[in-house]
Amino acid sequence: MSDTAAPPTTLARFAWLSIAAALVTIAMKTVAWWMTGSVGLLSDAMESLVNLVAAIMTLLMVTLAARPPDVEHAYGHTKAEYFSSIVEGALILVAALAIAWAAVDRLLHPRPLEQAGLGLVVSAGASLVNLVVARVLFAAGRRHRSIALEADAHHLMTDVWTSVGVLLGIGVVAVTGWTLLDPLVAIGVALNIVWTGVQLIRRSALGLLDSALPEEELALLQQVLDRQNAAFVRFHAVRTRVAGSRRFVSMHVLVPGDWTVARGHRLLEQVEAQVRAALPGTTVLTHLEPMEDPASWEDQELDRAAPKA
Repeated sequence: MSDTAAPPTTLARFAWLSIAAALVTIAMKTVAWWMTGSVGLLSDAMESLVNLVAAIMTLLMVTLAARPPDVEHAYGHTKAEYFSSIVEGALILVAALAIAWAAVDRLLHPRPLEQAGLGLVVSAGASLVNLVVARVLFAAGRRHRSIALEADAHHLMTDVWTSVGVLLGIGVVAVTGWTLLDPLVAIGVALNIVWTGVQLIRRSALGLLDSALPEEELALLQQVLDRQNAAFVRFHAVRTRVAGSRRFVSMHVLVPGDWTVARGHRLLEQVEAQVRAALPGTTVLTHLEPMEDPASWEDQELDRAAPKA
């Protein structure tokens, strides 16, 4: 993992790649639909249109998220990426409704497919484009901890598997002549898209609610704390949250009361450095307290109780 946020131009480059891929696949899938008349391919082309809107939104949000902290946003703008994922999820749900509408109409008014073989070849080429770009975006999203790029990558992979289902359906229709299979596959595509949209919205909503670090990262944090000398050091009020590509960890560190300020400060610097090494890109906030003071053990809640009169 990178331990610093990627510059705006880096993530924007990947967003532009996604936009280009969406334009190419829209053109290819539209041609495939025009050649075959398949509502399944039409649904596939409509999802690529959603990909384009989502990619544009991703470009805007990763650019905003990379802006440095300012007076009004002292912790940065990294949460902007969640808005991209929410919008993308909502657009996916709209596309699913449109696909289902077209599929039901084709169920009521069946029509044989034309030039299925050539249409399959064109659509397969578009799916290959999506597959390659999705893998690039997924790697970049993981490397730079960008939920917007990861969401875009997952969406493109869903598009790939959707296309595989559509292509299989059209292939069976071409061989067997079962024209009803084409709209049934499109309905299946719509249901799959709904699931993807709901998952993206849920993940983004959790991010906006300041979710804790993932379990594997919490385990790494605990390993750092466990390495300290338990006879002299205690930790409590350990809290974590994720904000886009940024991680935040805060904790209270309890040490013997006869330690000097300098010794306590050296310990905090050591703990913070070890946390940042284990979890790159993490902002660590520590608070030193004397172990013997009862108030130190009472000060563990998010809101500290008011002093008694």
